[in-house]
Amino acid sequence: GGYMFRFFLISASVTSLLLVLGFAPTTFAEEVSDTTNIGFVLYTKSHAPGTLNARWMFTDKYKGPGIATGGPKEGFAGKYHVRYFYDSGEFSDEYDLIIEKTEDVYVVSWLVDGKVRAIGVGMEVEDGLAVGWRRVAD
Repeated sequence: GGYMFRFFLISASVTSLLLVLGFAPTTFAEEVSDTTNIGFVLYTKSHAPGTLNARWMFTDKYKGPGIATGGPKEGFAGKYHVRYFYDSGEFSDEYDLIIEKTEDVYVVSWLVDGKVRAIGVGMEVEDGLAVGWRRVAD
């Protein structure tokens, strides 16, 4: 009788400790693979002034090229109009793109009709501007 009771107390204590530490009954793999609102884009300078080439991805399902036009002749910070496509060549989305720089950090916003649809942060890398982003809920 005493052995079962001690086993029960130890099991309950371990379970409580795991819950307190934030280990929910879901597996770690399920938590890591939840990429439902994560995107990434790499902007590189085009040969045309004020134009950026884009290579984008959203979740683990969508990706493709893009082009941002109407920006400044120097640097990345500025206002652009960007069009994204899928790898198949099919049109995906278009936005007004605002890239703002504070010291070495970039804050990026994608807008439709003046309303922010996605936000991100980025930094300059050897090949361009790397930006992680997420959609903003309506």
